[in-house]
Amino acid sequence: MTVTVADDRELVARAVAGDVDAFDELIRRHSGRVYGLLVRLLGNPASAEDVAQETFVRAWRALPSFRGDALFSTWLYRIAANEASRLLAKETRRRELPIDDALEEIPDLSADPSVTAELGDLQAHVERCVAELPPDYRASVVLRDVEGLTNEEAAEVLGIGVRNLKSRLHRGRMAVRRCLEKALGND
Repeated sequence: MTVTVADDRELVARAVAGDVDAFDELIRRHSGRVYGLLVRLLGNPASAEDVAQETFVRAWRALPSFRGDALFSTWLYRIAANEASRLLAKETRRRELPIDDALEEIPDLSADPSVTAELGDLQAHVERCVAELPPDYRASVVLRDVEGLTNEEAAEVLGIGVRNLKSRLHRGRMAVRRCLEKALGND
């Protein structure tokens, strides 16, 4: 079943009118992507799960103020990113991104174990490098390069201008590149 913007708008309208089942459907539709975003931003599946729950609680409370100027998913991502920022601000130590829980699907190359091992190593290096980015750069890189949002959508989620997003994205990508070059001995 393909989810359309109109479907989300209808569900939002029903949820605002008090239909809890409509909001449950919105949660079902968007929880996977919200959780995935949070795992990448926070680097910890348990924290991501807690923040995802808080995101949906805050969304439920703020739903009457949702004006529909943006997509519901973009609005929800912004809440999630704000909640992640709030948690990161409280933490005093950096966490590494758990590779097992955050790996993107890679093609099945089981016929050649050496290729699979190399890709796994490279993916691990990329995940580590992204996890080491400062939170602002990490959020920009994750929203654009992992979640696939447009510049405009990512900027809206983060509450910044598109030029600021592009700057953070460029700096984040360059930092990942330097990190990878160092890790792979190409510096």
